[in-house]
Amino acid sequence: MAGAAWGLVLGLGLASIWWSFWPRETGVRTRVGRRRLEILQDQVTLAGVRGLGPRTLIASCVVLALAVLLLGYAVTRVWTVSLCFSLIAGWLPLAVVLARARRRRSRLRDVWPEAVDHVRSAVRAGLALPEALVQLSDRGPEELRPAFAEFALDYRASGRFTESLDLLKDRLADPVADRLVEALRIARDVGGTDLGRVLHTLSTFLREDARARAELEARQSWTVNAARLALAAPWAVLLLLATRGSTLDAYGTPAGAVVLGVGAGLSLIAYRVMVAIGRLPEEVRVLR
Repeated sequence: MAGAAWGLVLGLGLASIWWSFWPRETGVRTRVGRRRLEILQDQVTLAGVRGLGPRTLIASCVVLALAVLLLGYAVTRVWTVSLCFSLIAGWLPLAVVLARARRRRSRLRDVWPEAVDHVRSAVRAGLALPEALVQLSDRGPEELRPAFAEFALDYRASGRFTESLDLLKDRLADPVADRLVEALRIARDVGGTDLGRVLHTLSTFLREDARARAELEARQSWTVNAARLALAAPWAVLLLLATRGSTLDAYGTPAGAVVLGVGAGLSLIAYRVMVAIGRLPEEVRVLR
């Protein structure tokens, strides 16, 4: 009996030693989930939707999908068709936010070189860095004036330049803003005479990047538009068929459900492939 107990203890000890060589990656899923929420929050901020958080957006998508599911079943009496349209309706709020964020990012890409030139001119004229940013609320591009006006209020209320810069980065949620803010922060903290050269290089790079992107987007926009049309066409036909209850009976069978499922999967895969081919990659925020 004692030998069996010692053998059990020895086995547990060896198992513990072996298990210690394979540590669990704690917090990986939490970090990934938090990262996705941060990216979604950046998209909401770029879209200009005030008072909307990522969790609220996801909840609104779920609520809308459930409402369309129940309404669709009340009209068609076919769960499979109602489920397809509920998934489409649940994606719509997120699609609207992402589309608005892309349009605003495109507008910001065109005006950032002008804003950087304004800051460079103000610094060369002898203005302090906070005042160089404050003057953008009056003389800067229209698209950026509200954000810099709020920066001016924050700085005048607190007098803390670093904290006001952090709030400005959160409001803009743009990679170019991150680079400009960090360049000004370093110049304020450690000093130096190369700030004007850095800003000139940044504005030149931004102009060249905006010009190249505009040419490529003009050539590839038809690919993205064709992908959207190809994705929407079969579901528009299905929506027209939904107005006639007799034609939907076939989709209430297992074979009809398989047809809808395969069609939805192929449509989604084809759309993602065409968008991946036709859309230019977006710059990510690495200087949060």
